[in-house]
Amino acid sequence: MNQAAVIQKPTQAEQATAYKILFIIGVCHLLNDSLQAVVPAMFPIIGKSLGLSFTQLGMIAFALNIVSSVMQPAVGLMTDKKPMPYALPAGLACSMAGILGLAFAPNFVLIILYVIFIGIGSAIFHPEGSRVAYLAAGPRRGLAQSIYQVGGNSGQALAPLITALILVPFGQRGAALFSVVAGIAVVLLVYIARWYSGRLSAAKSAAVKQVGKSAGKNPLAKGVIPALALILLLIFARSWYISGITNFYAFYAIQEYSFTIKHAQYLLFAFLVAGAAGTFFGGPIADRFGKKNVISASMLFAVPFSAIMPFLPPAAALACLILNGFILMTSFSVTVVYAQELVPGKIGLMSGLTVGLAFGMGAIGSVGLGYIADLAGLKEMITGVGFLPLIGLSAFLLPPDKKLEQWQ
Repeated sequence: MNQAAVIQKPTQAEQATAYKILFIIGVCHLLNDSLQAVVPAMFPIIGKSLGLSFTQLGMIAFALNIVSSVMQPAVGLMTDKKPMPYALPAGLACSMAGILGLAFAPNFVLIILYVIFIGIGSAIFHPEGSRVAYLAAGPRRGLAQSIYQVGGNSGQALAPLITALILVPFGQRGAALFSVVAGIAVVLLVYIARWYSGRLSAAKSAAVKQVGKSAGKNPLAKGVIPALALILLLIFARSWYISGITNFYAFYAIQEYSFTIKHAQYLLFAFLVAGAAGTFFGGPIADRFGKKNVISASMLFAVPFSAIMPFLPPAAALACLILNGFILMTSFSVTVVYAQELVPGKIGLMSGLTVGLAFGMGAIGSVGLGYIADLAGLKEMITGVGFLPLIGLSAFLLPPDKKLEQWQ
């Protein structure tokens, strides 16, 4: 019997929002993504010490993100059929092995290998973590997904601080300190897995009542596939832009503004922190004003800031970075919830597809944008990236929230 299908419809006693679980899974998401953040944070360090090109740095980001993006939908589909609560701590243990190896990897090939371990751990964590947030959400799905996703974005925002405060003074081996972070996450996820298992046990008693109602499930509505394609196009535009900023803007600031590595990282930190704030506020705003409205507005208002930023002096560029990070990322958690409601009953698959695709598009973008930077120049690449949010204006073609309710 498909337990995952049953737990999509919680009993009345389970409708209340489980804030304690949401905050713990959010913290775990922060710890997980801070491990991933170590990889791009190391770029200025290993780029100099190992003599790596922009293309090679892009390949490292590609290895991390493509493994995660390819595996996430597969893990999500598998756990939709058979939830695996203890896959959560197991995934973090895999990431811990990767981060330890990365700290002592002496060459490009081994760096790629250990980065793949981190990618595998991330791929296992994200779909099941998103399902935990869904189960703990009660009626506040936007808020719940924001709490969960803001943890991840906050972890990613730590990358510049990791570089400035840990990797600059301690070098590559400073990454070994993050094995402690991984250990804490494993312990917390064992607690989450026990709660999750309890929910599955409670679902067994409801399974007999639900199985008759689940028979003869309606096929997907006619407009679902085009709407899902539009969501993926939006993610494409947003992910390539964010990839260009997070992986290469520090080099741009060093080249154009004569910043030190440390000061360039603080600039990037402001962008990522603003993005984390945008992620948090996006969900509650969508709960009130509608998911499509938030998704569309985030792309529309980002365009002028992203287009003009490369032509501004440092102070004005910083202001644009902060505004753009906040505006763009208000749609991050909202796109996940939109996709989950677009295809109900496939929480893991939709989470893996939307969040996993974001990693995948970032992976392809890292290699492509790194190649463009080597070929045409770093300034030209950053300038071109500024126009990517224009693609995201296709979000205005998405079906409204009421249409999603009708399809369900």
